[in-house]
Amino acid sequence: MKTLNLDLGERSYPIFIGENLLGRSELIAPYVAGKKVLVVTNETVAPLYLQQTLKGLQDFETDYCVLPDGERFKTLDTVDTIFSQLLTGHYDRRSTLVALGGGVIGDITGFAAACYQRGVPFIQIPTTLLAQVDSSVGGKTGVNHELGKNMIGAFHQPRCVIADTNTLKTLDGRQLSAGIAEVIKYGLIRDTAFLSWLDDHIDDILNNKAEALAYAIEASCRHKAEVVASDETEQGNRALLNLGHTFGHAIETGMGYGSWLHGEAVGIGMLMAADLSMRMGWLNKTDVDHVDRLLDKAQLPTRAPSELSYERFLELMQVDKKVLDGKLRLVLLRSLGKAVVTDEFDPQSLRETIEAHRAVSNHTGLV
Repeated sequence: MKTLNLDLGERSYPIFIGENLLGRSELIAPYVAGKKVLVVTNETVAPLYLQQTLKGLQDFETDYCVLPDGERFKTLDTVDTIFSQLLTGHYDRRSTLVALGGGVIGDITGFAAACYQRGVPFIQIPTTLLAQVDSSVGGKTGVNHELGKNMIGAFHQPRCVIADTNTLKTLDGRQLSAGIAEVIKYGLIRDTAFLSWLDDHIDDILNNKAEALAYAIEASCRHKAEVVASDETEQGNRALLNLGHTFGHAIETGMGYGSWLHGEAVGIGMLMAADLSMRMGWLNKTDVDHVDRLLDKAQLPTRAPSELSYERFLELMQVDKKVLDGKLRLVLLRSLGKAVVTDEFDPQSLRETIEAHRAVSNHTGLV
């Protein structure tokens, strides 16, 4: 087992990464605040890992809430389901919520914890690669609105993160690929050596090789922890973690939540960001081809949906948390391994990037 620490003063917490971590009371029990625990999971994860998780919580008064599975359920109505169970069960401010599932469950549970009685503790137990390398770390919680993804939320840090890599053995290939998109992101924004490692090891990750997975998760969490520790509430450098997300969120919202997985949309979003960076003279074609090749190796889409017009793309991108004073800001690449947030891009170049990637999509299937 590897242990990383996210240093946030009194809100600091450990990230445990390894095999066979579910059900280990010595990992989870120290981070439970009081006597009562509510485990929030979904109908896909519950049959696989709920009972194992509950074994580690035998010393507490524990109940569980099983939600429907899917991005389309990441709504205020679903959060209200959690509130209702907390209220009918007389959970108090020392109660602890546990998020057992992927990024959707983590975001929903964290947001419920941030809001219930103005904030109760919660613990992240991510069961997808994307959640283990990104969304479970850093305290971003929230839900979607039909007009914009993740536009309703709060910063609320977990007490700990328990990433059991055994849970990835039940992950389908599409979900595994979606997680790799966020892994690639860390190389693109701040670590070219890691990017080179990914060139050689993406196949190992896709084939669920334990050593490659453990290294990718540890490296990703270390990068995420360092960035969050320096800018917890995204006033500056933390926005760099959103490489590809403005384009990607537009795809997710425009195509309907759940049609594209988050990592799939972010993947093509990163390629579009690289393309625009090239049009600005920061990257060359070899760099962009490198990004394209990595995404293709990871079995991710490399074309945006043709159904979204340039005008619709731009409209959706304007509903973004990085927009300030009405100006669209994007995360772009000065070079591979060096990202910046900027509003100083040529609108015509942006149009050319969007149009160039609105080819016949190689995206296959729906969730």
